[in-house]
Amino acid sequence: MTKKWSHLPSAEHIDWVLETLEKNPKVWDAAWDASRAAAWDAAWGASRGASRVAEWRAAMGGVWDASRDAAWGAIAALIAWDGSSKLLDMSVEEVTKLAKAGKHDAVLLLPAVIVKNKLRGMK
Repeated sequence: MTKKWSHLPSAEHIDWVLETLEKNPKVWDAAWDASRAAAWDAAWGASRGASRVAEWRAAMGGVWDASRDAAWGAIAALIAWDGSSKLLDMSVEEVTKLAKAGKHDAVLLLPAVIVKNKLRGMK
């Protein structure tokens, strides 16, 4: 099935966020709580102002009712910053340092990194 965001470089990562959100909403809730202090508001404003607003809206349109703020932010970062998916392969500590240093995509993807590391530990 072709999705509205299938043409984006981070499409597979967006699909991962949506899939894990559906299967593990409590893990996403906990990740949101754990990462909230990392300057969320400033980064959120930056991502919404990014040049790919149309893609951002298209991706979020189908998941608005089911999404948590953490997943919403992760998807916004994956759309706004093409290279941000590399953060998903980093440790929570590394991404936390980047977020605290003001790297906006790190702030938005920190919950996803927490989820990814938590799910790895659950296997």
